[in-house]
Amino acid sequence: MPYILGIDQSTSGTKALIFDQNGDLVGREDRPHQQKISPEGWVSHDPEEIFENLLSAVSAVLERTKIDRNEVCAVGISNQRETAAVWDRKTGKPAADAVVWHCARGMEICRRLEAHKDSIYRRTGLPLSPYFSAAKIAWLLEHTGFKPEELCAGTMDSYLIYRLTGGRSFRTDYSNASRTQLFHLEKLCWDEGICGLFGIPVSILPEVCDSDADFGSTDFQGLLPREVPIHGVLGDSQGALLAQGCHEPGMVKATYGTGSSVMMNIGGKPVFSTHGLVTSLAWGLGGKKCYVLEGNINYTGAAIRWITDLGLISHPKESGKLASQANPEDSTYLVPAFTGLGSPYWDDNAKAAFIGMTRTTGRAELVKAAEDSIAYQIADVLAAMQQDTGIPVSLLRADGGPSRDSYLMQFQSDILQIFVETSHTEESSATGPAYAAGIAAGLYSRDVFHKAGGERFLPQMDPAERFRRYEGWKEAVGKVLSPHR
Repeated sequence: MPYILGIDQSTSGTKALIFDQNGDLVGREDRPHQQKISPEGWVSHDPEEIFENLLSAVSAVLERTKIDRNEVCAVGISNQRETAAVWDRKTGKPAADAVVWHCARGMEICRRLEAHKDSIYRRTGLPLSPYFSAAKIAWLLEHTGFKPEELCAGTMDSYLIYRLTGGRSFRTDYSNASRTQLFHLEKLCWDEGICGLFGIPVSILPEVCDSDADFGSTDFQGLLPREVPIHGVLGDSQGALLAQGCHEPGMVKATYGTGSSVMMNIGGKPVFSTHGLVTSLAWGLGGKKCYVLEGNINYTGAAIRWITDLGLISHPKESGKLASQANPEDSTYLVPAFTGLGSPYWDDNAKAAFIGMTRTTGRAELVKAAEDSIAYQIADVLAAMQQDTGIPVSLLRADGGPSRDSYLMQFQSDILQIFVETSHTEESSATGPAYAAGIAAGLYSRDVFHKAGGERFLPQMDPAERFRRYEGWKEAVGKVLSPHR
């Protein structure tokens, strides 16, 4: 029986997954990696640790499933997107720790380029922000001590491809390239002018390919008896969009993870937002390019991890149950602007706050406020999407670990006043590129995407109550926004 090996290199860890000839998941192994947080609040990952974890997870899933390793026919990779790495061109070894997507250490570099922000937006579809890879790569080049010509730079997919192929392939796909703030959305190439503004030579960036291209071959350092092609690569959120079956313009999904991505398929031409969203490429498949509007939120699942670290709950999976026990009349809101606010506000200087507490606010109410903040932030982004496109949305497809939280999904449906449908699997990010690889390898047809649907939630909240709560949220956000945003 033939199999596809999927790799999901996410913010919190690396997963290896095996999919069978029907597209069903038959095994998974996870390896977490260290979250390095400096005194300044900068967040880093060790790329070497991530690569070693990838090999460990692949070894473990092959051993646990006992599949015939000769039957692995292709590999798909999904990755945390804007996280930036630089590595030695000769050895493949990291020149520094990777700068994680929600790390804002590139803020000063962005300030230097403030006069160019409009041009950068028109060409890349992304507002000037340390959130994206450009400022992160620029910061790394300024602080590694290497000469640029000695290095390669890119997102985590290109680093892993480089290592897995022994340096024979240095490539990325359109979805990841479009998230760097260095890629021209309409010309479909690295923008030399913008690269020059950030001080990044185009020569150190990877070749950009379709998402189902042949990215090179690997045997995972001997774990497979022969080399197999890496035939599907997508940024994690675009991978989830593909896996969720959002293949037509107007279809929307939300990925609930450490942060969240709300994404709308807008078809073969870019739409530039006037309401705080960004425009990117969804993918290139079979030579055809597809664009998306997207809103990125810094703290969703990470807000639940924060209340766990505070000791309000012992495990993130407890949050929904405790939130459902809270006083529904409690007026507490959490605005989780721990590293500023992302879309649609784009305020790097906003600060997090609990707002509206009373003497009767307790542990359950604080947990509820954290849960509710996820749904409110996604509602903000969805409202902006509908304003930009004029397309009414009646269904939101949801994936990621927190989408298994029935309290959150019901509240999300109530606040949006639309249907919310969860994915049949938590692993949508990895499933998209794995299916793309399987189609490219001739194992699957596009019918494999029909597996997308899962549980459906219908709005139950009275519209007047929904309006009151959402207005309270917007007032709370207004209190944490910086005065000069």
